[in-house]
Amino acid sequence: MGKEFSIEPREVPHMETRYRRIVTPLPHPDSVATLEKLRRFEPQSMRGQPPLVWDRAEDIFVFDKYGNRWLDWSSGVLVTNAGHGVKEVRQAIIDQVNSGLLHNYCFPSEERAQLTESLASLAPKGLDKVFLLTTGSEATECAIKLSRAMGIQRGGKKKIGIVGFERGFHGRTLGAQQAGGLAGQKAWIVNEDPAIIIAPFPDGYWQSDTSFDTFLKAIADRGLKPENIAGVMMETYQGVGPDFAPVDYVKKLADWCRTNEVVLVFDEVQAGFGRTGKFWAFEHYGVTPDLICCGKGISSSLPLSAVIGRAEVMDQFPPGSMTSTHTGNPVCVAAALASVKKIVREKLTENAARLEPVLLAGLKKIQANHREIIGHITARGLVGGVQLVKPGTKTPDPELAHDIVERCFHKGLLFFAPVGAWGQTVKIAPPLTVPRDALEEGIAVLTEAVDEAVGVIAPMLSA
Repeated sequence: MGKEFSIEPREVPHMETRYRRIVTPLPHPDSVATLEKLRRFEPQSMRGQPPLVWDRAEDIFVFDKYGNRWLDWSSGVLVTNAGHGVKEVRQAIIDQVNSGLLHNYCFPSEERAQLTESLASLAPKGLDKVFLLTTGSEATECAIKLSRAMGIQRGGKKKIGIVGFERGFHGRTLGAQQAGGLAGQKAWIVNEDPAIIIAPFPDGYWQSDTSFDTFLKAIADRGLKPENIAGVMMETYQGVGPDFAPVDYVKKLADWCRTNEVVLVFDEVQAGFGRTGKFWAFEHYGVTPDLICCGKGISSSLPLSAVIGRAEVMDQFPPGSMTSTHTGNPVCVAAALASVKKIVREKLTENAARLEPVLLAGLKKIQANHREIIGHITARGLVGGVQLVKPGTKTPDPELAHDIVERCFHKGLLFFAPVGAWGQTVKIAPPLTVPRDALEEGIAVLTEAVDEAVGVIAPMLSA
């Protein structure tokens, strides 16, 4: 993972369609100074995205200053569910700025009261408390804290275990990274918490055994029993795919948690707010968690996250002992209120559900043409993924994924850099406002890019 894209301007074919326009070399020569400045002053960890200096973004489009327009299949890493810079969200931000209230810490505000009420009304019955935060990592860290505190309350200090899943991702802070299952990303921790354990994720491809026995075995192999476990945190779908667990598995997991007084946490930071064709992705499983972690698509713009949960779990700490400096920032809250209202009012969740068959059929066709290098494809609502492997194997191929993303960038279709446990996944995530013909155009571009990339590989293999 983490391969940089070249910032050397390159001549690419010019094109103009209803949804894409490429009329200059990429990156534009005049943008290189900005790219070089960022490389000089930012840590190298911030590199790695296609070298497009964004000028503005509107609905399903991203623009540079030089006349180029990309059809966006990134949503700014699954943030702009309601579209980029939509008028309702922009106006809400402007109105809040003009009101004179830009920050109020945890002092009460009408804005925060409105959003917490709105989110509670959209959550399942019984999940009545909402704690507003800033980032997804902050939300998942909070969920770990609440789960462990609840475990201690229920079973003393022996009930502190947290179970995460292989290839899971919950953020890059200390607790969130330990609960995640990407081993390479937490080597820096060294002294990992022995009570945070990782179970196999039953995706059916990388982990072929999808039985619930794999979960029970992971706990037993660490010498633990149910009475030692305080919480289980699972991404509703794993962002590295997107990979989904079998419904039966999740139902058994929910029953196990309920029977053993274990807090069940669904990380919906990437999956919530209509992305999968359900408002909450866990609705696909027919279960209800104790805590929901959400963010990203909550505002379609500004930094905001939330933990939504049962009062029994959320109300453990006394006044003033679980707060955050920027909790419910009024400008971010205004953006979120406008974004959530637009998602509900314009039935964007339903649009995602309606377009799922189109996306899935397109990906299946690409896979059928290239089974030797496409190991696994998935799509639910308007999130999908193409996982690339070395020909005829299950060895991940991050180089090929990178090549496909770069080819699409040159053709006016914008992805973020490949994701996945090994950087093997081309991730698809357009704003939920995307119309069918734009989705179909994007599928055609992706098809063309894969065909071209494989055409380059084939002669190399035969040489």
